Amino acid sequence: MLTHLHIRNFKAWKDTGPIRLAPLTVIFGANSAGKSSLGHLLLALKQTSLLTDRRRALHLGDANSPIDLGTFADCLHGHDLKARLEFTLAWRLPQPVEFRDPLQPGQAYVGNRMQLASVLHADARGLPELQRFDYQLINEVGAPQLSVEHGLRGSGKAYLHVDPMKLAMKQGSKWPIEPPEKFYRFSDVTLARYRNADSLSQFALATERLLAGLGYLGPLREPPRRTYSWAGDIVPDVGARGEFAIPALLAATQQGRELNRGYRKKKDRFDRFIAAWLRDLGVIESFSMQAVGQGRKEYEVLVRARKGAPEVKLTDVGFGVSQMLPALVQAFYAPADSIVWMEQPEIHLHPLVQAELADAFISAVQAHEDGRPRNVQLIVESHSEHFLMRLQRRIAEEAISADDVAVHFARQAGSSLDLEALRMDRYGEIENWPDNFFGDEMTEIAGRTQAAMKRRIRDRGTTHG
Repeated sequence: MLTHLHIRNFKAWKDTGPIRLAPLTVIFGANSAGKSSLGHLLLALKQTSLLTDRRRALHLGDANSPIDLGTFADCLHGHDLKARLEFTLAWRLPQPVEFRDPLQPGQAYVGNRMQLASVLHADARGLPELQRFDYQLINEVGAPQLSVEHGLRGSGKAYLHVDPMKLAMKQGSKWPIEPPEKFYRFSDVTLARYRNADSLSQFALATERLLAGLGYLGPLREPPRRTYSWAGDIVPDVGARGEFAIPALLAATQQGRELNRGYRKKKDRFDRFIAAWLRDLGVIESFSMQAVGQGRKEYEVLVRARKGAPEVKLTDVGFGVSQMLPALVQAFYAPADSIVWMEQPEIHLHPLVQAELADAFISAVQAHEDGRPRNVQLIVESHSEHFLMRLQRRIAEEAISADDVAVHFARQAGSSLDLEALRMDRYGEIENWPDNFFGDEMTEIAGRTQAAMKRRIRDRGTTHG
């Protein structure tokens, strides 16, 4: 689970400042306020980690990748190729890890959190090149246990520093240190140079596990279909456009997955679990899936809008149901210890349903499966004040702790952007409510009142005349 993000010189962000990330994180802001860019960088890191070419520091994307950021100049703040792209990720590990030095059997470095800080600049061709990365292994109380710095000096010569563990070169292994790979990896040749460096590969493995667990749902979702194709395979997620939401539902149900809404609450089969949420959200009365024929791989989704109404296909009910379904499925379908970044999950929904969606997301970060917490993190970009107000209410009602919620507001600040953390107390009150957060309500009220008074005066004059 990500706990901290800090980005410099990426797109419109000169410096985001440190961003606290909680199990349920919500980012508000006007259009073009840079909210999506934060998630896009994480997606670029993920697609880089999956790339077979280890020499490429950052895979900016192409027609076949989840995200395409264009050129490196497009990514840099002000398109300044002299600027350095810097980012820091900190995350909590699912299980504590232990680094042992074989040359000191009694010495171990143990931590349950990691931090990666990377710095990239443009090479002579304008392509991203890693300057250095730093890892820290951190224990429960926040104290660094092991620090590693790996990068290139100004001369182009690579270096590797580890503290407090001291690396010991193998006898006869005096080959030079190789440059780092991608934005986070050690070369196998570099680690093989030392008698006690093998354990350092755990840093890169932990980074790859973190990014492998990152899912993304964009704001533009596919319209509903009359039939859906599913051949029995397990899909990794619902897709960036929600195109695999129904196959994900079918796969989880066939696997026999059962979830509950929190500790010691009733478990239910995955499809019935999602159907119950749709009913509680007030958008439908019932929901089911069935094959169009025996032995066929085509399925239809049948919906009953209200009690007593006939079952109809998903295409024949309100558009909002099909747009919300991928968000709801992904929140609960995502594997344990994963991260889901969503853009505008409330799109096309009635304000009341937007508020109810906050309850579903609270449940998603609290849900249990197979007797253990799922520990799924949701990072949500939203424009919905109704979503926020329901979050505030649930904090006041102690349904979720204020520590498990982080709310940020993105806005224009000159030529750059500013991201302000909203301080929410244990009663759900926001202590630093920004100006024009959801528009200037008082200005609208005053303007409407003045216009109404002028119109009444004009109407009286017309009547008397």
